[in-house]
Amino acid sequence: MYMENEIHAIVEKQREFFLSGRTLDVSWRLEQLKKLKNAVIAHEEAFEAALAADLGRSKAEAYLCDIGPVIVEINETIRHLKKWARPETHRSGLMCFPSLSTKVYKMPYGVTLIISPFNFPVLLTLGVLLASIAGGNTAVIKTSSKSKACTAVLKKFIAETFDEEYVTLIDGGHDVADMCLAERFDKIFYTGSPAVAKHVMAEAANNLTPLALELGGETGNWCLIRKDADIRDAARKIAFFKLCNAGQICININQIAVAEEIADEFLAALKAEFIRQIGEKPEESDEYPKLISASVYEKCERVSEKYRDRVYFGGSGVKDTNRFSPTVIYPVDRNDDLVRHELFCPILPVVPFPDEQVNEILDLMARREHPLALYIFTKDIRWADHVMKTQQYGGGCINEVCVHMMVKGVPFNGTGHSGMGAYHGEWGFREFTHPQTVLTGHTRLNLPLREHPYHGKNEKIKMKLLRMFEK
Repeated sequence: MYMENEIHAIVEKQREFFLSGRTLDVSWRLEQLKKLKNAVIAHEEAFEAALAADLGRSKAEAYLCDIGPVIVEINETIRHLKKWARPETHRSGLMCFPSLSTKVYKMPYGVTLIISPFNFPVLLTLGVLLASIAGGNTAVIKTSSKSKACTAVLKKFIAETFDEEYVTLIDGGHDVADMCLAERFDKIFYTGSPAVAKHVMAEAANNLTPLALELGGETGNWCLIRKDADIRDAARKIAFFKLCNAGQICININQIAVAEEIADEFLAALKAEFIRQIGEKPEESDEYPKLISASVYEKCERVSEKYRDRVYFGGSGVKDTNRFSPTVIYPVDRNDDLVRHELFCPILPVVPFPDEQVNEILDLMARREHPLALYIFTKDIRWADHVMKTQQYGGGCINEVCVHMMVKGVPFNGTGHSGMGAYHGEWGFREFTHPQTVLTGHTRLNLPLREHPYHGKNEKIKMKLLRMFEK
């Protein structure tokens, strides 16, 4: 258990290290990233075991969802960091004559606080950390108390890889998180729920600390299936996605809106895909991940009982292992309470609608809180592209699920109740640096244009020159 004075001492030690200027050297940052990569590879088996203990992940899913993406992103950052960190040179323009050039430096914020969640404890801790390191910051990490095995491995991993004055991991519950938030950090990155994010923002406001939030979205992510969609393809991909991490994913599908003309066929295909991929009773499969806690399991039980007459597939679990089957509930009204909140579990409500009323569904989505993800299945790519260009959400796919997260060089995050800021690749470097503009002036040829007096005989010529420069 940490005390306030211990956390304060850690933050101050990191501040002194940052002020030494050591982290400003891009070559030094690259050394730390290489050290991080080698350590991830060396601890791969320990991470896999911890992910199995906390979330019931298989070895393949642990690597696919947590470990592999970290290594990929470290490689990308190592490859491009020198280019990203290079100062930009801009022409100063006539208004600034005789200055000819202006530089934009990418300055690290300083001491950063990273608060990571339980659902992808390796990816969403180290993936943010590598962006902080790339930006030239130090980092205090507060991991989730729910994923105990992963937190224990991560704490040992960080202590073995970095000095405490540079990167350190603090474990504990909400009280420890509040002790961290009471400190003056230079940047905060929080991943979690909108409700807790409000508290994080309020605490950050006390020190006017800039922050980034990666949230799931208050009303959850929609998947829209038109009547012309490839039903089997959609069912196959959606089944895979809902099985992944037992639905405990911020970009997972919270509810499906399916054209009623194909609803029965789609539901039959979705059920068949669940069975094909993992069996008739997923909750009894060792490959199927488990829920993080008994309280989440009990929530699944309550929802399933409430909608028992509409459970199309699933609706049962094994309490001893915290595994609850992916549960398809149909039909659900578009205004039902079940589709107005992020579920973050294997429950999957399905909302039927007449395909000709698709614009009403889109209007409903637009009027609710912005989701972190949006997925559309249709053969009309032109229409889908128009929707994707006009709706507000974090990111998404047309005729696919989740793999937009695997594209290198593109940003990830939401807006409003699904987050603020962006990261991954260069966007992560930008999130953890502040652009500073510096103009270099000259001591000769300075025109008196900007100086008083503004009235009298010089007024006309000054106005003429000002208008000419502003073109």
